[in-house]
Amino acid sequence: MPTDTPVPSIETPPPGGWRKYVRIASGVGLLIVGIIGLLIPVMPQWPFIIPGLMILGDYYPPAKRLLAWLRAKLESAKEYVPGRSKKDS
Repeated sequence: MPTDTPVPSIETPPPGGWRKYVRIASGVGLLIVGIIGLLIPVMPQWPFIIPGLMILGDYYPPAKRLLAWLRAKLESAKEYVPGRSKKDS
């Protein structure tokens, strides 16, 4: 007696399955490495913190708000760069 229910494929994981957990773990890992970079002056921190927040912002609203705040601070800091005119933006 055949059934009409589709058989799930192994090649396409369910939405939000294991890939969600891998992305969250990589975002947290990047944030941890970035925080360690804040404590160790030899290692750069922002190349790890910003991508970590971008990844976590898809799943956690506070991370998205923090990233928006950082983006606003960067835009306001561009006004104070010496030698940069308004038309350079």
